[in-house]
Amino acid sequence: MELDLVEISPNAVPPVCKLVDYQKFLYQQKKKQKEIKSKSTKIIVKEIRFGPNTDEHDFNFKLKHAMKFLEEGSKVKAYVFFKGRSILFKEQGEVLLLKLAQELEEFAKVEQLPKLEGKRMIMFFSPKK
Repeated sequence: MELDLVEISPNAVPPVCKLVDYQKFLYQQKKKQKEIKSKSTKIIVKEIRFGPNTDEHDFNFKLKHAMKFLEEGSKVKAYVFFKGRSILFKEQGEVLLLKLAQELEEFAKVEQLPKLEGKRMIMFFSPKK
């Protein structure tokens, strides 16, 4: 019959075996794995960069972009980048990110509060369902 004896469940008592065409069996397993992988969602992270002295107009412009990214279903990573001596204005950067969080309250939930990492103060948002 040109079939192979394939052990399906080796831990069962008694072990379960099947008579199948082994190459066809492998092909079907790969096909199932590929289908499961294609159905899984990929998380995209979009970044928005601010300076510690970002003006109101620029803030609103970037806020609209953040809203658009969140509506698409992407996560948003907002950060304030401190150059040179501007690291002295950490409070301004934190206030800016908290203001952003307040504006995005109805579109997103805060995943991570502002946190200083080197010269960047980072905050993550994920879209509300």
